[in-house]
Amino acid sequence: MGLLRLYNARLCFLLALGLMGPMPLIVRAEAKVPAKSQQHKQSGVSKPTSKKRTVCRLFYQDRATQTVKWADVRKGKTLTLESPAVLDAFPKLDAESQNLVQMEQSLETLMVGVRDQEGGQNQSGWVFFDSGVKAESHGNHSHWYYKKQPKVIESRLDTAQGNPAHLYCYQGVFYLANDRNSGYTRLDPQLYRNDPQAKVRTGFHRGGGNHITLAVAAGITGYSTWIDGGGPQKGMVDVTRILPEGNEQVAYSFALPTGAIHGATVCEGKVFFAPADGICWCEADLNPLPGSQSKVKVQYLSLGEDAETKKPERTGAFVTQRHFVCFVSGKGASARLCLLNAKLDEPALTSVPLKMDEGNSPAGLEVIKTAWGKRLAFVFHNHPQELDQTEYLSLIDLDPNADLDFQDAKLLKQVKVGPSKVEGHYGHHAITFDQAGRYAFWTEPGTGMIQALSLKSLEPVGSFLVSGVPTKVIVVGQQDRRD
Repeated sequence: MGLLRLYNARLCFLLALGLMGPMPLIVRAEAKVPAKSQQHKQSGVSKPTSKKRTVCRLFYQDRATQTVKWADVRKGKTLTLESPAVLDAFPKLDAESQNLVQMEQSLETLMVGVRDQEGGQNQSGWVFFDSGVKAESHGNHSHWYYKKQPKVIESRLDTAQGNPAHLYCYQGVFYLANDRNSGYTRLDPQLYRNDPQAKVRTGFHRGGGNHITLAVAAGITGYSTWIDGGGPQKGMVDVTRILPEGNEQVAYSFALPTGAIHGATVCEGKVFFAPADGICWCEADLNPLPGSQSKVKVQYLSLGEDAETKKPERTGAFVTQRHFVCFVSGKGASARLCLLNAKLDEPALTSVPLKMDEGNSPAGLEVIKTAWGKRLAFVFHNHPQELDQTEYLSLIDLDPNADLDFQDAKLLKQVKVGPSKVEGHYGHHAITFDQAGRYAFWTEPGTGMIQALSLKSLEPVGSFLVSGVPTKVIVVGQQDRRD
């Protein structure tokens, strides 16, 4: 009789499961778990299983709380994002009066700038942190480990940091622009890797001012700009020798034909600038001596003029891919991706129309060489919040015939994306890629989503709902592939 009751109970249980049907798929990255379990989730990293491998570790800025959050991307049958957590010991910022600005990575460390709304008099500066990811080199490849959780190495937030806006990484070294201090801070993460217990060493370099953009040539020479559109600093570029301990002495300065410089980079021994009119460049000086400004020969390239305002076209930032300088210009129907071959004595302009709707402007340009050898560029169509229309992501094939010459670059497709949440310089979409070039991840600030895209099929492979307003995003590492 007891056996019969047990049999009937098991039968009822199986029938109930059948009536319930399959369990729904949870797409929210921050899983709905009890508070105790959620706390446990945030305090450690779950161990990978044979069924799920870690693809990379993702870091994003939450504009709603002014924090950096992180989570591992895992792969089983599909991609999943673990529950994001605020970085341990991350400084508590005032979301009403402080902003996270640019963020970069090098040697599995990251650095992020902090800007305040009081001209640097209310705790501005930077945060330097370890991703917790370990890359173990095996000659022609590396193995990747995700056993440790991220940690803050050091932060400097006070009234002496000059209210930074821009952060750069050249030759693996971080350079933070201290706008109000008319200079920039150098931080080499290799020193931390060599001795993790040592105090973080930085070096302040004099040069530039008000809203600094910066190019560093071969780790030797810094070209720091002034934003001024008029007056004695109009179009001014300060040239300073880079030293590990810093350098208070500007070697020399020179001026571009126009001011309002907002962009600088180095490629193929040339330094490129983005002033109010077109593009300027000069040869990089790798031995900057005082009084050498007379040997600087500034070259100029027009980008045309706006058809409506008749003002010169310009850009505001650069990225590089091989020997090409890449940037965006224009808006609406005239928006385009521009490419300059820096190897040429006189770089010629190649343009790819981006076919944007009226009111949209190109933003968030990033480039990648994929695991399958394709060189791609990604550009968002962004607009102010008050404009109610669809936003897109343009995908451009930089080298369709794979001859390493981007003259045949063409628009591949446009992908509909969730809205941005633009407030001045903040709230734009951002995109990043895993180390192997297999996946792209982008943020949608207006929906609180992070999307994943296969760089092989160029089709979506994941959609993750996170809390807050995700903006800048960086991933560290790649899926480990055992020998």
